[in-house]
Amino acid sequence: MSGHNVWTHKGTFLLAAVGSAVGLGNLWRFPYLTGENGGGAFILIYALTIFAVGIPIFIAETMLGRTSRQSPIMGMRHLTKTHKTSRAWESIGWLGAAAAFLILSFYSVIAGWALHYTWLMLTGSLVGADATTISAGFDALLASPGLMTLYHTLFIAFSALIVGLGIHKGIESGLRIMMPALFAILIVVLIYGVINGDVGAAANFLFTFNIADLSLEGWLQAVGQSFFTLSLGMGAIMAYGAYMSSEASLTRTAIAVAFVDTAIAMVAGLAIFSLVFGAGLETDQGPGLMFVTLPLAFADMPFGALVGGVFFILVLGAAISSSISLIEPVAAFLVERFDMTRPQAVTIMVVAAWAMGLLTVVSFNVWAEGTIFHALFERSAFEFIELLTNIFMPLGGLMIALFAGWALTQSEVMKELGTNITWFKTWRLLVRFVGPAAVSFVFLRTIPQVEGYVVPTLGALLIVGVFALSQRLRKSA
Repeated sequence: MSGHNVWTHKGTFLLAAVGSAVGLGNLWRFPYLTGENGGGAFILIYALTIFAVGIPIFIAETMLGRTSRQSPIMGMRHLTKTHKTSRAWESIGWLGAAAAFLILSFYSVIAGWALHYTWLMLTGSLVGADATTISAGFDALLASPGLMTLYHTLFIAFSALIVGLGIHKGIESGLRIMMPALFAILIVVLIYGVINGDVGAAANFLFTFNIADLSLEGWLQAVGQSFFTLSLGMGAIMAYGAYMSSEASLTRTAIAVAFVDTAIAMVAGLAIFSLVFGAGLETDQGPGLMFVTLPLAFADMPFGALVGGVFFILVLGAAISSSISLIEPVAAFLVERFDMTRPQAVTIMVVAAWAMGLLTVVSFNVWAEGTIFHALFERSAFEFIELLTNIFMPLGGLMIALFAGWALTQSEVMKELGTNITWFKTWRLLVRFVGPAAVSFVFLRTIPQVEGYVVPTLGALLIVGVFALSQRLRKSA
């Protein structure tokens, strides 16, 4: 990869990685999981798994990108040749690209809902509305494939425009404006929540250390969240790592991304739940928390329409910063492999993802039931696509950890890490053994237990496969 394809500023990778990590899930899923699973106890388990699993694999994925200086697919092709390993390891790049493509297809549809609510808020359409009205409005949106397709199209087109402008003019310039603006908006919403909501109840919900509320399922969710929140296994971090300066510290950057990502999730949780508790509403609404409960909270608060509109602009910005990271791995591959221009590559990726996204659109209305997906998998097309990503991402992350831990030599890892032998040995231990074990566990929990024998069989196959792969890499390391 030529020299001009490196971030202009060392800090841009941090902005890019945080932008990829901070998305819709940070704004409702993480705070909700924290509150329901023992508050501070959940955060403690999450922090430990971030250090033991998330950060080491984040470093590994960034390292593979920076070492190859190519897109995930072409980069893994290069690394398997130079390290004389099986070409099967190229599947790391393909799994990441497939996950990014599938996630973008449905992420764009759901992010499009924020466009709808931004408009409703800023025009004052929801001022004084009651729960029945707002809930019916959300149901009406889901029942309208035409409206959802319009929002899906607008959102994905804007994301494509940013990536199509290039690494520097598009992604870098966009992130340097967008991310500080998002942080500022989040603080404004938090201050509004403190003034007009119940911040004490929100803090109590999020931070009370109650280990009794942390079930085994809660532990698993903490481990899973620590992996998924850093955007691991979908090619974005590897693609962004290819543009990272050789002087930038992988370890410090990984820790900074994890800290900022978690801090944003906690501040968002305080802001959102201050409003929810202040309005006396329920917290356990899942996606409905953002699109039903919050609009209801804003509806009865002073200046609620304006601040609600600003909040949904925040949601849109967070979603766009994530979506551009989903476009980049595939677009970069098309540019490198087929010598396309960047606009051509982005257009092909986005049009294909847009078409795939129509399956998610109709999953909420026309194809809500009675389709081949329901017959074969007992779930909608959207739920099936989401299931595939929940398999591809951990599997890709598992393979990244094994490849970086076993195939890369000590000298090249030490050069990339730029650190002492103690941290090198710690990182290698975590990435060779602890990370793969934790990710395997989470991976198996994501597979639906349709039949009793499915998970044990897959578990045995996975353990055997991981052992065989690590042994093969060990011989070549």
